[in-house]
Amino acid sequence: MYDMKNLTKLKNLGTLAPEAWKAFVAFDEAAFKGGAIPLKYKELMAVAVALTTQCPYCIEIHAKKAKKAGATEQELAETTLITAALRAGGAVTHGTHTLE
Repeated sequence: MYDMKNLTKLKNLGTLAPEAWKAFVAFDEAAFKGGAIPLKYKELMAVAVALTTQCPYCIEIHAKKAKKAGATEQELAETTLITAALRAGGAVTHGTHTLE
């Protein structure tokens, strides 16, 4: 099911729902613009979220963008393990609901 060629269909969203699509694109661009957080860190956060949501498109896109923004393989590896730790921590803490 995962095929980067599917992203060419995004143009259809712009055609079918132009106002909402323009607003989404503008929001996305604003979120990644310069600010208090440098682009490299924003992209590493995006990689972490993509790993959490397990979106292969987002993982590929944001890992490439993170590297382009200067992220190293070591930073991506640490981002991956932080993501894994938080997901595991969520399972553990939610597991307390199963106990009396």
